[in-house]
Amino acid sequence: MTVQLSVAVRNAMLDAIETAIGTSAIMKIRTGAQPADCATADAGTVLATLNLPSDWLAAASAGAKAKSGTWEDTSADSTGTAAHFRVYASDGTTCHLQGSVTATGGGGDLTLQNVSIASSQAITITSFSLTAGNA
Repeated sequence: MTVQLSVAVRNAMLDAIETAIGTSAIMKIRTGAQPADCATADAGTVLATLNLPSDWLAAASAGAKAKSGTWEDTSADSTGTAAHFRVYASDGTTCHLQGSVTATGGGGDLTLQNVSIASSQAITITSFSLTAGNA
């Protein structure tokens, strides 16, 4: 049997993610395979570092939580192919969230219009959402 959660519980779980990670979170887009979990050391080259806004996720609604504010790096750190991302606390080293990166339509947890990133290129994330399961 699968445990099912109400929308209110799913929303509360999602809202707790932003609270736990904190304000001024940092997203790093990297090359290579994503680590097994957030406790595993960073992997790949950092292509872009995005200082997320203080309130970086909107309030959860209907079991989903979308990005809030502007997520951008005006000058990419390195050249390479984006493959995964990690979201860190404001210290830039404590990973709390990670996922895959693909080109639009590729089914990744984060999609970019183009995963080929050039050093100094501007990177803007136009949409991102988290959805809680167990509906």
